[in-house]
Amino acid sequence: MVWDPDRYEEWFSTPEGSFALEQEARLLQNVLAGWPRRKRKLLEIGCGTGLFLEMLYQMGLDVTGIDSSPEMIMAARKRFGNRAELHLGHGEHMGFSDNEFDYAFIWSVLEFTEDPEAMLAEAARVAEKGMLIGFLNKNSLYYTMNVRNSGTTMAKAHWFTWCEIQDLIQRATGFRPTLARSVLPGPMSTWKSTGISRLLNSAILPPSIGAFTAVRVDFVNMKPLTPLFAWKTEPEMS
Repeated sequence: MVWDPDRYEEWFSTPEGSFALEQEARLLQNVLAGWPRRKRKLLEIGCGTGLFLEMLYQMGLDVTGIDSSPEMIMAARKRFGNRAELHLGHGEHMGFSDNEFDYAFIWSVLEFTEDPEAMLAEAARVAEKGMLIGFLNKNSLYYTMNVRNSGTTMAKAHWFTWCEIQDLIQRATGFRPTLARSVLPGPMSTWKSTGISRLLNSAILPPSIGAFTAVRVDFVNMKPLTPLFAWKTEPEMS
């Protein structure tokens, strides 16, 4: 799927998109709170124009991005200059070493890749301590009322339920989610920065409710539920 960098960011300049971006940023901070950041290396898989990579950089992480779109990487390089390493490549097959990064970050990307399980497995290979995943919730009012029958690019994406994501993560990594939360429980007409709509849609909720869900998976001090691949050994207990 080909994305136009300008159109990608245009959505976030609309009232609804700006509000959604604000809530996603709050959700990101919430699920990231348990991780050390200083001198920690994070790889964003499917970094796009670097919008969220910039947030992670501002949160104190050393960031690297990879994306399969030359146009997206060019836009991200305009944003970052020399502050981040940016690579052109596919998230399902990356040239990074095992455990090269502390964390992997996959945000609104699994819906648009042909093999989400392979992408998660590859993320687990290159990340030593854990991963953050953001996904679009198929059981949300937003999907039902605004997306399902719209015929848009978003409707053609593979939306996941919370149960599906849990199973996918376990199959790909051998770990279960450590923490999961969601935002934006209402349809898009309620994504407003004033009144009761703001109170409703800015609340941090259980993972199965909101339009957008964030999941943290910790590899450190957690035992895998199934044997991992030969390249992944059980982490040492601290």
